[in-house]
Formats: sequence, C-alpha cells, structure tokens
Amino acid sequence: MVELINQGTYLLGGTDFAAPDAAGLPTPDEARENTIAYQILRAHDVDQSKGNKMRVRFDSMMSHDITYVGIIQTARASGLEKFPLPYAMTNCHNSLCAVGGTINEDDHVFGLSAAKKYGGIYVPANFAVIHQYAREAMAKCGDMILGSDSHTRYGSLGCMGVGEGGGELVKQLLRNTWDINAPEVVLVWLEGAPRKGIGPHDVAISLVKAVFDNGFVKNKVLEFAGPGVKNLPIDFRNGIDIMTTETTCLSSIWRTDEEVEKFYKEHNRPEAFKELRPGDVAYYDAVIKIDLDKQESMIALPFHPSNAVTIHEFQANPEKYLKAVEEEARRKFGDKIDVDLVGKMRDGKAVADQAIIAGCSGGTYDNLAEAASILKGKSVGNDYFTVSAYPQSIPVYMATTRSGIAEELLEAGVVIKPAFCGPCFGAGDVPANNGLSIRHTTRNFPNREGSKPGQGQISLVALMDARSIAATAANGGIITAATDVEYTNDHVPYQFDQRIYERRVYNGYGKENLEEPLRYGPNIKDWPKMYPLQKNMLVELAAVIHDPVTTTDELIPSGETSSYRSNPLKLSEFALSRRVPEYVGLSKRIQSEDLARRKGECPERVKNALAKVGATPEDTSLGSCVFANRPGDGSAREQAASCQKVLGGDANICYEYATKRYRSNCINWGIVPFTIDKDVEFNYMPGDYVFIPDLREALLSGKEEAEAQVIPADGSDVRPLKLRFQNLTPNERQILADGCLMNYYAAQNK
Repeated sequence: MVELINQGTYLLGGTDFAAPDAAGLPTPDEARENTIAYQILRAHDVDQSKGNKMRVRFDSMMSHDITYVGIIQTARASGLEKFPLPYAMTNCHNSLCAVGGTINEDDHVFGLSAAKKYGGIYVPANFAVIHQYAREAMAKCGDMILGSDSHTRYGSLGCMGVGEGGGELVKQLLRNTWDINAPEVVLVWLEGAPRKGIGPHDVAISLVKAVFDNGFVKNKVLEFAGPGVKNLPIDFRNGIDIMTTETTCLSSIWRTDEEVEKFYKEHNRPEAFKELRPGDVAYYDAVIKIDLDKQESMIALPFHPSNAVTIHEFQANPEKYLKAVEEEARRKFGDKIDVDLVGKMRDGKAVADQAIIAGCSGGTYDNLAEAASILKGKSVGNDYFTVSAYPQSIPVYMATTRSGIAEELLEAGVVIKPAFCGPCFGAGDVPANNGLSIRHTTRNFPNREGSKPGQGQISLVALMDARSIAATAANGGIITAATDVEYTNDHVPYQFDQRIYERRVYNGYGKENLEEPLRYGPNIKDWPKMYPLQKNMLVELAAVIHDPVTTTDELIPSGETSSYRSNPLKLSEFALSRRVPEYVGLSKRIQSEDLARRKGECPERVKNALAKVGATPEDTSLGSCVFANRPGDGSAREQAASCQKVLGGDANICYEYATKRYRSNCINWGIVPFTIDKDVEFNYMPGDYVFIPDLREALLSGKEEAEAQVIPADGSDVRPLKLRFQNLTPNERQILADGCLMNYYAAQNK
C-alpha cells in the first residue's frame, strides 16, 4: 500500500520520474523551487532571497479556546496594538463548563472582547471545530495559515497550514516572522482509487505507520500529487491531510484541480481558488508512493496512530495484538493500572465498548453520510456498546439534518452532539476505565482521552475510519472492516449554508476598537516575572524520562486541565503530573532556592555545588531541567513549555526534539533546548546538577556547543557532558538570553 523511496527524484511535467543523476536537468536546489511547497513558501518569505533560511509572514491565523487567551496576554505584554492579519478564535476545546465553574465561559467572553478591541474573528462555542472553520471560511489557494494547534493542515485545499505554539503567533501579531531552515520536500504520489468501505483514516493511518518511527518526513513538507488525487473527494483529501501532523512533517500541500475549484464555489468563495501544480521540472528529496487500489481497512491500536495493522490482520489473531497492548501498558505504567483487553474477547473476536466519530478528521459530512448508510435500518444495540457522532460544524450538522443523515444515525441509536474537539483530548465521551474505544479522531496517545494512570484509570483508544466504526456498530461492537459489509450511499453531496456563519460569527477584522475593554474573569492571570539568563547556568534535574518518545500530553496533560490554560500558576501544578508526579514539587523547591539566591541568601547545597566547578551564585542562573529521550510529540500547545518556565525551568536536555513546534515553544519561553549526541549514555538522576559555564556569551556569540559539567547529588566526582544548541537564529539566541519572548519584546520597546 505504501512504498518509501529514500532518494531524490525529479518529477517531469507532473507525470514522469527521473533519477537524481539524470543528465540535462537543473540542480536539485534549482528544481526544488518548482515544487508547489516552494512556490508558496518563497512568496511568503520576506527576504525573497531564495537562500537556505526563510522568514515567513502568514496570511491569517487560527486559535482555539485552549490557546488564544495566553497568546493575547503574551502579545499585550509585548506591545500589541491591533491584529495586523485576520485572526480567527474558535471555541471548540473548552466548550464544556463543568470543570472550574465559570472559567471556561469567562475565557470565551474574553475572546469576544479581544476580537472587538483588536479586530479579530470570533466563532462561538460549539459552532465549528477550528480546522473546519478554517476550511470553510479562511483557506485560500496559495495562502499560508498559522495555527496554535498541531493539526493546522489545509494543504488539500491548496493552503499551507502550520501548527505552532503560541509564541510563534505572537510574533506574527507583532509583524515578526516565522524563521525556518528551507525544508526538504517529500512527494506523496497517489495512484489508483479506494474501494467502497475505505476511508481517509485508513489511508492516513497507513501513511503514519510507514513514516513515524523512522522519521522519514520529520520537519519536511509533504506534497501530494499523482493520478490518484482526482479519485478522492474533498472530504477524503481533508481527512488524509489533517493526519499528516502525526507523521511529524512540517506542513503539507496538494495540487489543486476541479474538485478544489468546486469546493470554493460551493462555499461562495470562488476567488479563493487557483490552480497549483509542480513546475515542469520539480525536485523532491524523497518519494512516498501510495496505491489506493490496495488500501485495506486499518486499526491503530493504543498508544499511537502508527501502531497499526489492517483490520483483517487484527481479526486473524486479536489476542496477539491485544496482549501486546497490555504489555505496552505494563511497560509504561507498571502496576499503577491493570489492563485487561484479552478478557473483552467474545468467541475469539475482539469487542469494543464505545465508538466515536468526531473532530477535524472524523466529523466530516462524507464520513457521517457513509456511516449512516452502513447503519441504515440497523441498531447499535442496548448493551454496553455506545456510539456518538460530532458533526464538525453547524453548517455540516445542518446539512446532515436536511439530507436525512442525522435521522438515520439517530434511528440506529447514535447520539449526535455539537461541534467539539473534546473526544480527541479527554474532555468529552471519556470511556469507562479499561474500556476499548474505537474512534475516528486524530490521536490515541497514553495519558489522553481521560486517562489518569496515577489514579488507576486508563482510556484505551484505537483509531479506525468512520466506515469501519459503523460496520463495527452494526455488528454488535465486534471489530469489523467496512470492506466486508454491503451498503449503498445515496445521500446528496454536502451543501454549505453560508448564512449560518454570517448570522453568528463576529468578524471584526479591520474594525478594531481600541477603546473596547477586555473582559476578564477571575481565572485569567498575567504571566509571572521571568528572569534573563546570567553569565553561567546551573540546572538541577527535576525529571529524567527514558521513554522512546515523551508526548506533550505527558508534559502537560489534556482534558480537565485545559480549564486552567488562562491561569499560568494553576496550570503549572499539572506539569508532568501523570508521568513524573514528583516533578512539580522538585521544581518548586529549586525555584524557591533560586529566589533565595537572588536575595543573597543562596542555600548551602547550591553554594557547595557551584564551588565544585569554581563558580559563584552571583553570576549563575539557577533553574530546573527535564531530560527526555525525544520530547514534544503531539500537540502544539505552548503550555508544555510555559508550565516548565513558570516553575523555574531553564533548560531541557534530550537526544532530539520530536517536533519543531515543541522546540520552538521551549525557545520562546526561554528554555534552552540542549541536545546530546546519540551515543552518550545519560545515566544521571533527579537531584544531579548540570553546570554550563559562560552560556550567555556562548549563545550571543553564535556558538553551538558547550562543555558542561555534571555535579552528582551523591557527592561523586564531577563529570563532563557536551551539550549542543544548534540551529538557533540570532533572534532566538537573544530570546534565550533575555529569558523569554515577552522579555525580548519588552527590551526592544524600551
């Protein structure tokens, strides 16, 4: 189904391939400029230099109600005057107000007041999930959109979407740039056509399985082309595209055609379309070939979208795969939880407890239409198995009502709920402890969907396409591939009703009123004081994690904690709480010692540590540090880094960062993103110190490594450790020296 070709390739005339050593062709660097990706990136690069660095300004931005309050607060502290580009704020994450009293709705009121004051776009709660609103109202061919959500992907509509932490959005609000190395581009070549019963999640899961572990596309742009593109409806393309985030790629873009033109016409924005295609000779750094004819129905088992097999493989030996999940759970959580999936089997078949079709990937019109067709005249039953569906916007919900889709789903026993991202991160439809939930959503990480392993609770989520979820529901919860059932989908195509947005969405772009007061609730707090870097840095390890990958959900848990996103101090109490519960207490102790040091009352233990390396407390910053093998996979939420900073975090050490966005978050919050060589064994423990001499000068002078010293807590000899801090722009180096992005802008505005 998926073939990886790990060598450079020329695409000629959009149809033929040529080897990288073919005679008479432009150089790779010259021909890479003819990719769609580079055509768009160069048009947005303010330097227009065609060099190996890019400084990008975006056309518009998107945030949701977990992130926009912090972004606006940071921008205000940094000199915000008005929104200089269209900035849409949706309310699809903190829509529930059951946790924390009024604080979620207080955030929504703040968002509307900010839209009125600064000239923003405000989408009311449950009106649309962030990415569907972007598709229906914001995306344009050739544009670029920056979003404070990792799944900011609109490439299937000819618009490059990038998900980053809030600091990068603040830079755009202040007319600064998104600075990147000119990326490699990987061609995703689609051939054939999917069979009935195959959906976008099947293709997406296969793609993630093929490229995640090996890092084949990490921080690269995926460019979709090939004869198979024309055989995919827009919702199908959107469903694949949104999941490219799980490959760890930087962004995505597709060639556009009549289907895309039709989409924009249906959404009353025909001017947003233009044809995008590779130039006559385009160079790609690698190729992924996907044969849609051979695509099978897929299931991605806990605890990652890449942990995938075909449903037929799973059906042949479900006990084998369920036991493997149990073993993985024991490895991750030890005796904190007791996972029993094998016990769910009935007559040799695996049975699910819950099914969800939701969010930016699942709740599309086409997915719901296919699911309704499979379930028409059937029942999900009245036992433990339940099914919920979340249309991804009110226009989609209205269309399912008018076409009879909603009626068929309701008659089958499916509960239909409003546009909401909660099932993706644990704030809605949390399954019962130890329950197996099958979901057409984006992720199935550990510590997600309501998991609280420290309290003995675990949510076990497997990803499947909406079609196979419906087939499973029609089969009493027994895992079933949609390709194995007969059905006919005769529903009318999606018909968008623009009046729904016109009547309720507040569009204030270009109509700012700086006299409008911001409306604050009691939970909305300013950022605490953060200090610039001193001559030297001393950090104490507060967490050491040797898991292969550490997700942002582990760094700052999702779910009910999202209610405290606007209160930095309260939210920081949850940092690493489901992975290293002692981290917060250790960090607070280190932070209190640093405050004492700043008052001239440095604790003896800190003095003694510094004496071993010939340093003094007066010119040495003190903070906490996290080590993890590969941190930052998953969400773009900046709080994964800001919570560390609020608790006094000054540095992270790792072998590599799982995503650019998490590393950028660390930099923007003044956390130095150190790496060590892969052959270095990091066998240090919480309580050990790492001393980095002359770090401030090293950063500002452009150096990329430092000879650090580890001071073990057990009193043993000091040991050397080489730390690297490579690929930092001059601005990023200054941000780290100043202590965070807010300090950097405050210094500029003096």
